[in-house]
Amino acid sequence: MKTILKTGVAALALFATTAGAAELKFKPGEDSRLNWGSYEEFKKAHGDLKGQTLTIFGPWRGDDEALFQNVLAYFSDATGITVKYSSSENYEQQIVIDTQAGSPAEVSILAQPGLFADLAAKGYLVPLGDDLAGWVKENYGAGDSWVSYGTYKGKDGASGYFAFPYKADLKSLVWYVPENFEEAGYKVPTTMEDLYKLSDQIVKDGGTPWCIGLGSGGATGWPATDWVEDLMLRMYDPATYDKWVSNELKFNDPKVVAAIDEFGKFAKNGKYVDGGVAAVASTDFRDSPKGLFAIPPKCYMHRQASFVPSFFPQGTKLGTDADFFYMPTYASKPELGKPVLGAGTLVALTKDSKPARAFLDFLKTPIAHEVWMAQSSFLTPYKAAKPEAYANDTMRREGEILTTATSFRFDGSDLMPGKIGAGAFWTGMVDYVGGKSAADVGTGIQKAWDGLK
Repeated sequence: MKTILKTGVAALALFATTAGAAELKFKPGEDSRLNWGSYEEFKKAHGDLKGQTLTIFGPWRGDDEALFQNVLAYFSDATGITVKYSSSENYEQQIVIDTQAGSPAEVSILAQPGLFADLAAKGYLVPLGDDLAGWVKENYGAGDSWVSYGTYKGKDGASGYFAFPYKADLKSLVWYVPENFEEAGYKVPTTMEDLYKLSDQIVKDGGTPWCIGLGSGGATGWPATDWVEDLMLRMYDPATYDKWVSNELKFNDPKVVAAIDEFGKFAKNGKYVDGGVAAVASTDFRDSPKGLFAIPPKCYMHRQASFVPSFFPQGTKLGTDADFFYMPTYASKPELGKPVLGAGTLVALTKDSKPARAFLDFLKTPIAHEVWMAQSSFLTPYKAAKPEAYANDTMRREGEILTTATSFRFDGSDLMPGKIGAGAFWTGMVDYVGGKSAADVGTGIQKAWDGLK
C-alpha cells in the first residue's frame, strides 16, 4: 500500500498547478467547432470575480491534468478567478482526510459515487439544489441516470442533489477490424440475436469470433465482470441492475445466474474464443485484442471499453484499421431501450463559495466540454456540446452513444464493496471459465457478501 499524504489542501498546494493567465488553447471565436456564444454569455454573467481564488482537488494527473488545465484557463479568463488545482496518487483517500480535517478544497472531483454518498451522509458535501438536478435531467443523455448518481442522503437523512457529472467513460463497445469483416462478407450486428448468428457464421466459415482475455495480475477476472454487467443491462431493466449492485438482488438469484451463463455462451464455447476456453483466464487483457490484427485474424471481435485502442498495434488508425460498434441489445426486449455501461467523474462542493458556484455554472456551458473534446480522451453525455468539436470521428461516435442512451449505469463491480467487486466477483468469474457452474459461482460470491455483515 502506497503511503497516503496525510496533509490538507494547504500543504498539497505545494504540488498544485495554478490556472490564471494561462494561454488559451483555442482563440475565442476562431474555431467554429466550439460554441463561443456560450463562453461569451458565461463571461458576461461571471466576469466580475477578478482577484478571487478557487481550489479544486481531483483525479487528473499527467497528460489529463494538462488537458484539464486547458479547460480551466477559459474559466479563469472569463471570470478573473485564479484556480489552484491539486491531486495526489491516492486522491480518494486524500479527499476523505481533508474533509474530516475541515480543510477540503472548495471543489472535489471523484469517479466514485459511493464515496461521495458516504461524505454526503456525514455532512461533508454542499447540496447543489433541485434546479441543477433538473438541468442535468433535461440536458444530458440518460439524464435521469446521471441525476441518480449525484443524489444522496444528507446528514439529516433527506435525499438531495450533491454531485454534477463531468467527463464520462464508455464500456459497451465491441471492437473489430473493418477489412476482416469486408473480406469475409460480414455485417455489423445491430441486435444480440444477430451477434450470435454472426458468431456462429464465423465458426461455420472456419474462423474464431472472439478474443477474450481475463488476465490482469492481481486483478485477473475483471474483464468478465464487465461482460456480466453489460449483459445484466440487456437482459433486465435498470432497476434490476441497481438491486443487484446493492445486493437486494442476491448473486445466486436466477436472474444473475442467467446473466453469468449468458457470458458463458461466449467465453465457455471453445469454438468461439481464440485459444479455446483454457486461454480465456490465462490471456492478459492487454494482449487479448492483438488477435484482431493477426494475418489471418485469430478472432473477429473483442468486447472492451473505449480505452482499449491503447493496446492496439502501434500506428493503428481508428476508423480504418480498427473500429467499434455498440454492444447490441436483444430484439426480443425492445422495452429496455439503449442501455450503456460506463463510468464518469462527478463534481461536488466540499466548501461553498461564490467562485465554486461560478465553476458549476461554467460546467453547464458547452465550451467547458468542447475544449477538452477537441483535444483527446474526453467524452460527454451533454447534448448541447457540439459533436463536431470532438478531435476525431471515433470519439464523436462514442459521444453519440452517450447522448442517445436511454439509461446509463456505472460499472457495477466498482459500486460493490471492495471485497466483492474487486475480490470475490473477479475470482468467481475466473472459477466460472475454469469449469464451475454459474449457480455455484453466484452462491460463492453471495456467501462472501453475507460474510461482510
